[in-house]
Amino acid sequence: MSGKINVLVTGGAGFIGSHLVDALLEDGNYKVTCIDSFDDFYDPQIKRENISRHLENDQYSLIEADIRNTDQLLLKLEGKIDIIVHLAAKAGVRESIRKPVLFQEINVAGLQSILEIARIKGTKQFVFGSSSSVYGINPNYPWSESDSNLLPVSPYAASKIAGEWLCRTYQHMHGIRFVALRFFTVFGPRQRPDLAINNFAQKIISGKPIDFFGDGNTLRDYTYVADIVSGIIAAMKYDKTMFEVVNLGNNHPVSLSEMVATLEAVLNRKAVLNKLPMQEGDVPSTCADITKAKGILGYHPATSFEEGIKKFVAWKLG
Repeated sequence: MSGKINVLVTGGAGFIGSHLVDALLEDGNYKVTCIDSFDDFYDPQIKRENISRHLENDQYSLIEADIRNTDQLLLKLEGKIDIIVHLAAKAGVRESIRKPVLFQEINVAGLQSILEIARIKGTKQFVFGSSSSVYGINPNYPWSESDSNLLPVSPYAASKIAGEWLCRTYQHMHGIRFVALRFFTVFGPRQRPDLAINNFAQKIISGKPIDFFGDGNTLRDYTYVADIVSGIIAAMKYDKTMFEVVNLGNNHPVSLSEMVATLEAVLNRKAVLNKLPMQEGDVPSTCADITKAKGILGYHPATSFEEGIKKFVAWKLG
């Protein structure tokens, strides 16, 4: 075990988290502890399948627990923690409008719990999974970290802004280095079933109508999960300054209509569209300025949208 870097990944059985754990275990220099609650937002068996191979690795351990329960987690967490990657969160813009208090409890109070663990354990490096949702309806495209004009339009987005400020506070008080990563519409194998690409693909395959909100011109900066993981690992190694907020996107927005057309082409099936008005909490466009990520993390997204969709479909049909 000597020489291993001890990493705690919260939400490590989820979509992004399980891909990160894949990469860390494959690297061989890390000992990984995963915390996940396996909540019922979607079928918990999906997460269990995500980590089935991890459980066979002696450098991996799993703690099934709620991140809000600091005392319980401290009883289960043995030894030092060199790096924390905090990906656990209650996700979903629309769901947050329906359940704002729950989102506050998990995304803010839950983060507070993990920050306390970092303080108590003497952790020196903390990577926080934030979101492009914090920019909200900011019209200044592409969105830059230097722009303070954050205009969130959902409780989920507000909870992520609060998280960034909590991290900044702990950096000031306790000398922990933080990198907050604003993820832009991550997609790829293991994507949550409620997210658009997976949801749409499933309905195209089964011949069911897709709920198609708006006129099809909304834009999303879709970012392939392997590129996101490369950015997270770079953030784990970052050591120049004590607090940074960094966009992780692809800088190539894709329209809703183009997304559906790409799925149709790769699946070789036509979609049935149920056209509906825009939903509350949706933003018209997202686009990441990734200049900073390139400069301080050496981040270079390598997967085009079409290539990513082909990989996603291969997983979906596999």
